[in-house]
Amino acid sequence: MVSSGFIEGIGLIAGVLGVIAWLPQLQKVWIQKLHEGISIPTILIICIALVLWTVYGILVDSFAIIVANIAAGGCVLSVAIRVVQLRRNEKLSK
Repeated sequence: MVSSGFIEGIGLIAGVLGVIAWLPQLQKVWIQKLHEGISIPTILIICIALVLWTVYGILVDSFAIIVANIAAGGCVLSVAIRVVQLRRNEKLSK
């Protein structure tokens, strides 16, 4: 039988990879100030899914699921906030 620590370790690695996957988007919107092609409705759906995964992690008492989804949620929320800021500034400058 596989230990629960090993299972949580796999979950934490998956969570780190999930956060790393958002780094290019964070760089694109925060450093390059580009927002084309980023869908706010899709971002909102992802945020809802991450909240639900976090609740699930709490219910099944999985540290890996909780931490991974909170971290990913922070990245996604940061992207969403910056995209909204960039689009608002773009409209004001026209």
